[in-house]
Amino acid sequence: MADSFPTPIVTDPATLRRAQAGDEAAFGVIMRTHYEQVFRLVQAIVRNEHDARDICQEVWLTIWKQLPKFRGDAKFTTWLHPIAVRRAIDHLRKRQRWYNRFLPFSIGDDTIESAPEPVTTDDARQQAEGTERSAQLKQILDSLPPKLRAVLALREIEGLSYEEIAKVTAVPTGTVMSRLYHARRLLAQKLKDHP
Repeated sequence: MADSFPTPIVTDPATLRRAQAGDEAAFGVIMRTHYEQVFRLVQAIVRNEHDARDICQEVWLTIWKQLPKFRGDAKFTTWLHPIAVRRAIDHLRKRQRWYNRFLPFSIGDDTIESAPEPVTTDDARQQAEGTERSAQLKQILDSLPPKLRAVLALREIEGLSYEEIAKVTAVPTGTVMSRLYHARRLLAQKLKDHP
């Protein structure tokens, strides 16, 4: 039964030192060595292959920037895995905040406090429904007028303040607030019409 456990991946200390010194080829070796393991970890958390690939890009960018700070007190994977987990959890929190904003509108119930948990089982039916819902949400967002879609994305996805959005879009703050209100209302209506 010992074969059922994955073989631990060991990072060559010399390659690691070269990567810490800025050697991109050495970093590439480290990334190729650990990529699949990190991807599986992230995908297990977010349950979506495309999101996991995007998150992995962020993880490796973070590793590249923070690698000089790695002191070698623990195994490289002991340092790497928490970074991947934090990125994946941050992604889920961001996605949940997104759904939390619109779920009460779509159901017509202001008492809802949180969105449903992301799909965490391997049930193919639930995954298909989640994929269908994501595609439906994307289609609905794409159908919003560009000015409304822009302020919605800047606020909900980028997390900009009303004042920052006003600067980016070159419109008054009041207009930003009005566009956000209309975008949310229109999105909620479209979500309600597409159960």
